[in-house]
Amino acid sequence: MRYQISGRQMDVGDALQTHVKSEIDETVTKYSQRPTEAVVVFSRDAYEYVCESTVHLSTGLNVSARGHATEIYAAFEGCRERMDKQLRRYKRRLRDHTHTRAQPVEFEDASAYILAASEDPDGAEPTSLQPLIIAEMEARIPSLSVGEAVMQMELANSPVLVFRNEKNSGVNVVYRRDDGNIGWIDPLNTK
Repeated sequence: MRYQISGRQMDVGDALQTHVKSEIDETVTKYSQRPTEAVVVFSRDAYEYVCESTVHLSTGLNVSARGHATEIYAAFEGCRERMDKQLRRYKRRLRDHTHTRAQPVEFEDASAYILAASEDPDGAEPTSLQPLIIAEMEARIPSLSVGEAVMQMELANSPVLVFRNEKNSGVNVVYRRDDGNIGWIDPLNTK
């Protein structure tokens, strides 16, 4: 597995890097035998240390976790515990799920855009109805079942996930609603 351990405006020593590698390796291999990459970033937020980690699995899923504490090792342990909990839930869902995936998740390339927000404080109508694009980047759309998409969204700690539905090859969206439930948009099932 490839590790990328860094600090934002702080030095991460060799002892901490060794500790992070051994703990992440132990946690991830306990639940998933095929991790490919781990990205861990340490930073400071006022008086606390913050640890953010993302582990990419060979199935195409990502696990993201965040921890914070007054000591850097405690911040990492909080992050690792959260990741352990997410992986345990993911493994339990896979075991309970009747659908087992033999092949890795397939991805399709797409364009993603960031549009500029309206900066008019009095709410006047803009002169042009064309939005100002401030960033354009490539995005990857996974081909998943609806259950796997919900798991991926929860593992990545993301509010929304766009995916290609394996059942009908249509582009679908799952999102977290304000009431805490999960919403699913399937344009092919509308009549």
